[in-house]
Amino acid sequence: MLKRMLCILIALTMVTAAIAGCAGDNAANNQQGGSQQETNQQPTDGGGVPEPGSPAAETGGSSIIRDSDRVAGIIGNRTLAPLSAASQNRVVNLGYYNCDHMTAAPIGKDSGIYEALGLTVNVTGNGRVPEAMSAGHMDMGYVNHDLTISARLGGTPLFIAGENHSGGSIYLVASNDIRTPQDLVGKRIAIVGNPMEHLNWLEWTAQLGIPTDINEYENFVMSDAEKYWALKAGRLDAFHACDPWASMAEYEGTGWVMIGQNTDRPGGHGTCCKVVMHTDFAAEFPDLAERMLLAHTLSIQFMYLHPYRAAQIFSRNFQIPFEVGLMTMYKKLVAEGRTIRWDLNMEYYQNQINTFREYGIRNDINTANIADFVDLTYFNNSGADDFMTFIREQVDPIFPIGMSYEEFRAKAVEVDGINE
Repeated sequence: MLKRMLCILIALTMVTAAIAGCAGDNAANNQQGGSQQETNQQPTDGGGVPEPGSPAAETGGSSIIRDSDRVAGIIGNRTLAPLSAASQNRVVNLGYYNCDHMTAAPIGKDSGIYEALGLTVNVTGNGRVPEAMSAGHMDMGYVNHDLTISARLGGTPLFIAGENHSGGSIYLVASNDIRTPQDLVGKRIAIVGNPMEHLNWLEWTAQLGIPTDINEYENFVMSDAEKYWALKAGRLDAFHACDPWASMAEYEGTGWVMIGQNTDRPGGHGTCCKVVMHTDFAAEFPDLAERMLLAHTLSIQFMYLHPYRAAQIFSRNFQIPFEVGLMTMYKKLVAEGRTIRWDLNMEYYQNQINTFREYGIRNDINTANIADFVDLTYFNNSGADDFMTFIREQVDPIFPIGMSYEEFRAKAVEVDGINE
């Protein structure tokens, strides 16, 4: 009964926030916490920056540099073979979950990268990718690594076609009333449906020295956006979520990051989200599959080379203030290392599965042979640049690891010619 009342209060809180026009929630949009379907809004280079709490989402500064020029600089002098007639006429259905790890999808769309590569792509946020692929409604998507294996074992015709995220950018966010990890015991938290099978929860509780048994807490299940609004309204004491919601808490002063995911473990580096493809799509349109994977890598390049503009696209799609979007970019691209990447490391993947076994969780997938789920043929034929060479030559000199957020922000403004 208590949990039912809490859910009702949360719902009322979110409605109130929408009416009040709080930053990060658009009352004119039925989406919650991000882009859940493709919109018809055209890309812009931003305008003025309203004060925090304004009904309008912050958009960042304006720039005289056009996205087409940015994209042309990234594509460079590549010679791309013409797509087949069938591929030219094919609309690619691309999905991603409402998580900052998968930002390459909306950036590829809104920056103009897909268009510049001769691609017609329908992008769906929060698209329940494996289910859509199982129904034959999605061709490519961004999916967590374990969900991918589960879906394949369940009969979904998909495979891992490329790397996307090696870990990090998932956080345990606590309200300001929580001062120590021990303060969480007995409190209202929102983790996942079954935390006892969730690696982050098991690792975090061990590292924080608090009970792992979820019965020691009041656990609620809701979307990441709902978690944030509930914490802000005082209806939750802590939650587990991807960014931008940790950055949102820091930006608005509503909470703080108690701990974050770290897949660089003593027993070997783990992994996170992958690029997956429908088997039939890749087989029928191999040139299109290769071009989409090239677009994926160029979208990541756009993020590293133009983080200010990438943050504008991200914040608009996720309906959050611009500054939160830029803080999110900083975490993924600099503060936590180069975690957004396209070079798939099979050893990292195997380490992740081994960690499941060590904790005695995910017995449904922890004996899987990873190689059976991966096919890099299309990626290897895509013409993608070497990731580490790209980082070393183009990113490290401008946005080095170790720079502060203030330094990162100033350089991002300079690189994109922003007038704030």
